[in-house]
Amino acid sequence: MTFSSQSKLSALVADELSQPVDSRATAMAEAIAALYPGASRAVLFYGSCLRERQLDGLMLDFYLIVSDYRSAYGKSWLAIANRLIPPNVFPFAHDGLSAKYAVLSQADFERLCGAEADNVSVWARFAQPSRLVWIADDEARTAMANAVSAAAPTLLTMALPGVAADRRGDWQAVFDHGFSHTYRAELRAERKGRAASIVDADPEYYRKVFDAAIAEGAIDPGASSSEPAQRANARRWRKLQWRGKWLSVVRLTKASFTFAGGIDYLAWKINRHAGTDIVITPWQRRHPLLAAFMLVPRLMIKRAVG
Repeated sequence: MTFSSQSKLSALVADELSQPVDSRATAMAEAIAALYPGASRAVLFYGSCLRERQLDGLMLDFYLIVSDYRSAYGKSWLAIANRLIPPNVFPFAHDGLSAKYAVLSQADFERLCGAEADNVSVWARFAQPSRLVWIADDEARTAMANAVSAAAPTLLTMALPGVAADRRGDWQAVFDHGFSHTYRAELRAERKGRAASIVDADPEYYRKVFDAAIAEGAIDPGASSSEPAQRANARRWRKLQWRGKWLSVVRLTKASFTFAGGIDYLAWKINRHAGTDIVITPWQRRHPLLAAFMLVPRLMIKRAVG
C-alpha cells in the first residue's frame, strides 16, 4: 500500500524519521553515502542501537538506498548479487564506531516494505522506528517516508487474522503477535521474548501508528475473519517462515564474500543476543563459508538461533 505524502500515517512516519540522532551516526551515514557518488539516495539508521545513548562497542545498522545497482557498482558482480538476492551487506567503520550497512535500490526498498514482499526482512524492521540520517534531495525524503509508511500496515495486516477477535483492537496485542511471527521467519539470535520488547521500547509510537492505520483504512480490526481466511493467513506465514530461513542462509553465504570478518560478526551478534560463548577458531576464519554452514545448524539445534 502506498500513502500520499499528506497522509496522517506518512506524516507520523516522516516526523519519526526526522528525529535527531547521535552526530557520529549522522557522520557515518554521510560517509557511507559518499562511497556511492551519483547513486546514493538515502541512508536510514535503524535497529537496537537507535535506542542506545552509548554507541561505543556496538554495531550500528544502516540501510543505504541507491537509485539502481548498476549506478552503485558499475558492471561488478556485486550489482548482480544485489539484484538477485537483496540486500548486499558490508562492514563499515568511521570515527571510532563500527557498523554494517545493507544496500537496496529505491524500487526494491519500496517493494519490500509492502504487502507484495516475499520475505519479512525489510517491512519487519521498518515497522519499527527508524531515522533518515542522510538524503540526496527532498524527492528522496518523500519517497522514504511513503515507503516506510507501508511497513507497519503490512505487519498489522498479516498479524490481525491470527489475533483473537476480541483483542484485534488492542494495538499492543496485534504488534506483539506480528513481531513474534517475523522473528520466526528469519534466523535470529535474540532470546525468547525479544519480539515483545520491541513494542515496549516505544509504546506511544506504536499506538499512534495503529490508530493512524485504522483512520486511513489500511487495517480494520473490526472486520470479520473467516476460517478459510485465517487458514490462508497461516499458510502465508508458513511460506514466509520457510523462505525467510532459506534466505537467511543464502544471505549469510553471500556475506562471506562481501563482509570481511563476517564470521566474527556472526559470533559476536549471537553471543550478545543469545548469551552463548562462541569462539571462532583460526580454521573457521580461513574458511568462513564452510564455518557458517557448520555453525548455523548446530546453533539451531541448540535454539541459539531460530
